[in-house]
Amino acid sequence: MALQSFFATCPRGLEEVLARELDACSARGTRPAGGGVHFEGDLATGYRANLRSRIASRILWRVADAAYANDQDIYEAALAVPWSERFHVGRTIRVDVAAIRSPVKSLEFVTLRVKDAICDRFRADTGGRPDVDTRVPDVRVHAFLDARSVTFYLDTSGEPLWKRGGRVRTGEAPIRENLAAGILALTGWQPGEPFLDPMCGSGTFLIEAAGIALGLAPGARRPFGFEKLAGFDATLWRRLRDEARASELQRAPMPIHGADLYGAELAKARAAIEGAGLAGVIQLKQANVLELSPPAPAGMLVANPPYGVRLGEDEELAAFYPRFGDALKARFAGWRCYIFTGDASRFAKLVGLKASRRIPLFNGPLECRLLEYRIVAGSMRGRQR
Repeated sequence: MALQSFFATCPRGLEEVLARELDACSARGTRPAGGGVHFEGDLATGYRANLRSRIASRILWRVADAAYANDQDIYEAALAVPWSERFHVGRTIRVDVAAIRSPVKSLEFVTLRVKDAICDRFRADTGGRPDVDTRVPDVRVHAFLDARSVTFYLDTSGEPLWKRGGRVRTGEAPIRENLAAGILALTGWQPGEPFLDPMCGSGTFLIEAAGIALGLAPGARRPFGFEKLAGFDATLWRRLRDEARASELQRAPMPIHGADLYGAELAKARAAIEGAGLAGVIQLKQANVLELSPPAPAGMLVANPPYGVRLGEDEELAAFYPRFGDALKARFAGWRCYIFTGDASRFAKLVGLKASRRIPLFNGPLECRLLEYRIVAGSMRGRQR
């Protein structure tokens, strides 16, 4: 198969670390862009990116692009694509349209026009048309509009890549798995360095850290959209998947530690860890972060502390943030501490530590910051007034 063009989507702020991850998957010509990375590769590269990327949300295969001035031009561009060469008429489809600075008045109408064009082209080529399933489609078609051009993609991932195979999701996690993995990449954490999440909640950071340490391919135990596209090479996919599984390290206790004040949250973390096949790898304990002692003389701490979303929480957090900073200074000298928060300005003001880095990130639509604090002995003297 000739070299193909792809676009890997990701949470905004993670484009550079995603590009490095894709380079390790044999991608060529990686080019970070807003919300993702363009790259090129063959069929194996596309499979490998889905299999091994922890940071990407989806791997989209670019199948066509064209200039446009109105919705009729978009219809004609979609009609020109030989869709029946890409997937069978018996597959169900869903069409999603996104745009930046596009002159079209209604993305909903454009979505209908693209869907109509696909069905009309199938009728012309095969005499039938695919059914639409917006909930669990076999094939997802993405159209992206900028001011002058439309690009059509086929989604090779299916379900988003942050849905790891085998992971038991115990309610809605504050951050998704690929954002957690991207944060770990930004910190520079390496397996073997003691790791602590003192407010672990459902355990997302812990599970991602353990997966990295064990060399687990996050997609080795889940299905993908490319399996339902024409030209799917089952033999190649089976070989890549089996190689990934064979390279996994044996499960064993690791210096990856989680704690939470609440037993119910710790139970969620334990269930998620067991569901991910990581029982015995991660160390858990119930503890108050303000009283917690470090599990090693030095290491890395990552936390996603609460921030006020309900009436009455603001006063509690205004009291908590300074005490949290004092706990870090009193007990975690020698540790690198990273705080991911959607309340960055207030946290930074009240925590009483000077951040050495402030990295903008997005958790969905919410603008956040990853704050880096390097705790040194005697840092109590540097408390901000």
